[in-house]
Amino acid sequence: MLADLYAGALADAADRAVAKPLKTLEFEALAQVPALEVVETLRSGHHIRVLAEIKRASPSRGDLNAIDDPVELARVYESAGASAISVLTEERRFKGSLSDLTAVRKAVSVPLLRKDFIANEQQILEARACGADIVLLIVAGLDMQTLSRLKTFIEQLGMTAFVETHSEDEVKKALELDAKLLGINARDLTTFETDRNLFAKLSPSIPVGVVKIAESAVRTVADVRDYANAGAEVVLVGEALVTGDPESLLREFTSVPKV
Repeated sequence: MLADLYAGALADAADRAVAKPLKTLEFEALAQVPALEVVETLRSGHHIRVLAEIKRASPSRGDLNAIDDPVELARVYESAGASAISVLTEERRFKGSLSDLTAVRKAVSVPLLRKDFIANEQQILEARACGADIVLLIVAGLDMQTLSRLKTFIEQLGMTAFVETHSEDEVKKALELDAKLLGINARDLTTFETDRNLFAKLSPSIPVGVVKIAESAVRTVADVRDYANAGAEVVLVGEALVTGDPESLLREFTSVPKV
């Protein structure tokens, strides 16, 4: 599944490269205002920070919400207390787009994450050109040499890499990369099965100073409290927000104190 997602994302990127030459994309990326500071924004405060996701569908659940107006949803997220917004741009299985990212950037002032299956520099330039401040790198999907090269490129463009892990070995690799934002995803992207206890198992190995982000399996405020008790500073939430009442849920989630 993960290999197929990367193959599809790269094929779509190749199609976009035909329509927009790399030089043009580089110009657009460098013409953007500087990326927003992210690490201190997500680390600060005494309550859990929420990275709220704009997510129409997923391979594991299928269609979730058509989200005809991603800008309006982003504004709800921001006004209800989201510290950052994740915009899924993968087209085939998650039904996202770069146009969503561009539109949301014009509407909100919080940091934005481009969430996609990033595997080359073109995709990173696209993220910056559309106004992203954070770019996702998935340890399970890339070798260390590629991870290191892409993380360096993300940082050269002034953005922050969000390094996602799913196992103890992957956490070690993320720390070797000097990740500042380290996510532990309860959903294994090779099987799409969920282990709700994974964050609690792995978070003790993450040193102070690295922002700990819990991903997936967040449905209720009790789930957020469990993650906070296990050391999470940030929770990434998508499905619960797009299938429920995002405003009330966000206000509940952001009221949870850090431990």
